[in-house]
Amino acid sequence: MALTEIDRNLLRRCLAQEPGAWKDLVDRFIGLFVHVIHHTAQARSVGVRPEDVDDICAEIFTTLVSRDFAVLRNFRGNSSLATYLTVVARRIVVREMSRRKMAEALGHVQVNRTSLEKVRTQPSDFKRIEDRDEVHQLLKVLPAADAEIVRLFHLEGRSYGEISSGLGIPENTIGPVLTRARRKLAERKVQS
Repeated sequence: MALTEIDRNLLRRCLAQEPGAWKDLVDRFIGLFVHVIHHTAQARSVGVRPEDVDDICAEIFTTLVSRDFAVLRNFRGNSSLATYLTVVARRIVVREMSRRKMAEALGHVQVNRTSLEKVRTQPSDFKRIEDRDEVHQLLKVLPAADAEIVRLFHLEGRSYGEISSGLGIPENTIGPVLTRARRKLAERKVQS
């Protein structure tokens, strides 16, 4: 299937960074990305939780905008935009699932394999940072809004739903904030 005029126009608007273009692209393709995540997880017999889907979607969108929309700029129009983005998304999903599987193998994640539908992690393992001093150090370098989410999750043990309702923010924004915080903590450890 060839590139449609609608997608050609959307791509042109995104690359020109026209107001509203990115939101239109997100709205148009987020359902496709969620489908790719679930399909890839099922094909690999890996369970994904809603917050995992949110984190991986955030990773896909981050990849699309990185290096001045390099992924979108590399699109040559030899297929539909949906086909191209499916391939890009699938590569990211496979990479992310491999990374998580490696973390699990190294013992950072404790998984109950009784269900392929859901993966349960112990709060003190992968999702929660155990060292309170590390969390307090991290809180000092994060923006205030991110720090509050990290504090509620890691120090108070609140769920995504509790944080969402307590702060009045969408639940699907919490996972990406926590992922960025974990990366920042890992970077700080490497620098130390």
